Amino acid sequence: MTAWTNWAGTAKANPSRVHRPRSTAEIADVVHGVSTAGRRVRPLGSGHSFTAIAAAESEALDLTRWTGIERVDLETHQVTVRAGTTLRALNAALDGIGLAMTNLGDIDAQTIAGAISTGTHGTGARFGGIATQIVALELVPADGSVVTCSADERTDLFHAARVGLGALGVLSTVTLQCEPSFVLSAQERPEPLEQVLEDFDAALTNDDHFEFYWFPYDRTALVKRNNRLPLDAERAPLSRVRQFVEYELAENLAFGGLCRVGRAFPKLVRPLSGLAARMLSTREYSDLSHRVFVTRRGVRFVESEYAIPRETLPDVLAELRALVPRLADPVMFPVEVRVAAADDIWLSTAYGRDSAYVAIHQFAGMPYREYFAGFAAIADQVGGRPHWGKLHDLDVHTLRTRYPHFEDFLRVRKSCDPAGTFTNTYLDRVLGKP
Repeated sequence: MTAWTNWAGTAKANPSRVHRPRSTAEIADVVHGVSTAGRRVRPLGSGHSFTAIAAAESEALDLTRWTGIERVDLETHQVTVRAGTTLRALNAALDGIGLAMTNLGDIDAQTIAGAISTGTHGTGARFGGIATQIVALELVPADGSVVTCSADERTDLFHAARVGLGALGVLSTVTLQCEPSFVLSAQERPEPLEQVLEDFDAALTNDDHFEFYWFPYDRTALVKRNNRLPLDAERAPLSRVRQFVEYELAENLAFGGLCRVGRAFPKLVRPLSGLAARMLSTREYSDLSHRVFVTRRGVRFVESEYAIPRETLPDVLAELRALVPRLADPVMFPVEVRVAAADDIWLSTAYGRDSAYVAIHQFAGMPYREYFAGFAAIADQVGGRPHWGKLHDLDVHTLRTRYPHFEDFLRVRKSCDPAGTFTNTYLDRVLGKP
């Protein structure tokens, strides 16, 4: 048996066997053998989901030997990548051929298969999540066959598998619509929260990629504006010294130290939160897109995130701001707010509506359940959809009311995995048992 745990330590598993295939054919052989024997299997990914979505309760597939770019079409800017490739490796490989992902989140440790399967996203009112950049998928369903799908081929499977939760089969390759490399100009600065909210709609119009962080108990937000520039634009990246001082020392080492003090002495959390907010600095820089989108996170935390209709954000934040001071246990970590454009992917949290994403966090080891439950109740009032890879308590009975094509997804799941070869306890809760 091989013990497995996710990055946040919120999920653990002890698979009886770990398979490490090196090709699509080997993936298919594993799936066919497991399915024929009536056992179950889950792909592991990088373990960056906070939920137990990747927990392999029987057998596991480790795709770390199935990585890299398989095909490139420089005319269409389409790239086919193997499922075990991390976003960090993919970004570096794309950089080498003059291409880039259109949008990214701020963490790049996830595999491409895990990122799209859980609905990982970045921010930008005109941009969708990573799954919206997919033009085709290769998938191994429970019978061990190898099938492809796209907008023109097996369209129902394509609608379902782009955010498939690993419930339909094992992704083998993903074909992405990339674009020529570009530069991002970044502006980061602290601003009064009330002003940020007042100017929110204008910022979504004026800035390509907009987000902000709000520290509970403080009225300051860290606003991040990233705007796209052509590749030949002059770049002004932060110096290595400033990167080290501001990211490694301030955002990781110093903030991590404040969090540990707050965990040991909860009564100090409020003043420490204010101190953390005052540590925020103004910075402007520009570089290749993936170097600006991505930030290294060295401080461990737990997280819950809900997608809400964009127009409901002011009311949701007002209720969240009222909730935090009433909690029995204080909150040490900031709240993150991002946006995404509506899409047509059946289980995407942005399906059919322009969305705001509100993500709440707590430092690892500090109490969070009352906070997360209170936030969930607020999001529930506006039809919030929880991120599939972040902590929530919703089950199939509630989730089927949040997604217009939920039953269609279950129909496709039944055809791909009639006996539950790919299920686990988490999927049984959110999708029901096959």
